[in-house]
Amino acid sequence: MSGSSLDGLDIAYCEFTYENETWNFKILQTEVVEFSAEGILRIKSLPTASAKEIAQAHTSLGNYFGKCVQEFIQKNSLQNKVDFIASHGHTIFHFPEKGFTTQIGNGAAIAAQTNLPVVCDFRSADMANGGQGTPIVPIGDKFLFADFKFCLNIGGIANISCKTETGIVAFDICAANQVLNFLANTFDKEYDAAGEIAASGELNAELLARLNEVKFCSLPFPKSLDNSFSRETILPLLEEFEISVEDKMRTYVEHIAVQIANHIQRIVKKEKINLSSEDKILVTGGGAFNIFLIERIKAQTKLFIEIPDEELVKFKEALVIAFMGVLRKRNEVNVLKSVTGARKDTCGGAVYLG
Repeated sequence: MSGSSLDGLDIAYCEFTYENETWNFKILQTEVVEFSAEGILRIKSLPTASAKEIAQAHTSLGNYFGKCVQEFIQKNSLQNKVDFIASHGHTIFHFPEKGFTTQIGNGAAIAAQTNLPVVCDFRSADMANGGQGTPIVPIGDKFLFADFKFCLNIGGIANISCKTETGIVAFDICAANQVLNFLANTFDKEYDAAGEIAASGELNAELLARLNEVKFCSLPFPKSLDNSFSRETILPLLEEFEISVEDKMRTYVEHIAVQIANHIQRIVKKEKINLSSEDKILVTGGGAFNIFLIERIKAQTKLFIEIPDEELVKFKEALVIAFMGVLRKRNEVNVLKSVTGARKDTCGGAVYLG
């Protein structure tokens, strides 16, 4: 899994069992392979690159992913123990309103490098059936994390899922670490550890109001964001305000917390949910380590927040991609129409044989 925060390639070796109509999992080995500074700049440049450059990057990134996985297998003595590789790829374009999405990292190249079957391209079947193509992780929320009413992922983009009486709904809420990390970079930091920079700033009420008025915030779900949203909508808005970076970070943290709370209330109202003290929010993704952000989410939502162990926080998305691969190999549904708005549930994923 390679997420929009560009913090590296997440590799997880997972085991799944199905007993008594219940799925269980174990995360047995993990590693994050950090991208080089040059690699990050190259990936960031692809949305405005030529078709030839994107096609070339698709293949070269697939070969790179394959080499990383092969080294991971050798390092952890997993030869002859891996059934297949499930790869999300890295999203370059995501425009469901125009009917297309693009994840690079050629699955055939991964298969060739590892001599193992590869399942990839999980979003296309859903989008071909009129869906948003994202979020796709809620299939894991439904079967692997059934004890949680809400599952909140705070990565480059924040998204949420909720179990209802009729199924599960999920959608993107707002840009999150993409913006916070960009602001932290001005202090020569990769990210705002524990939210210390944001906590030192002052809330700017006018900026908060402008952020909360951004059109995407009021759109009904299902809905999803392209990575360009931060660059084209949020960052120009922040630049309009001549205030300190600390104040911008403090205000943006509040924006994330407010939007999470607002969208939870929308779900509750639309789905006619009666929340109880036993309903919990599972929080994963890099934002789960931002202590100040979590404090503000608690203050805005008034719900019990559970942050799991560090490994699950970091590798939940990779885990679910692996699970989606399992379902694809079993020819079972792995993308839900209740989440994406598609005409039907789909079994997504292209398969390349090693």
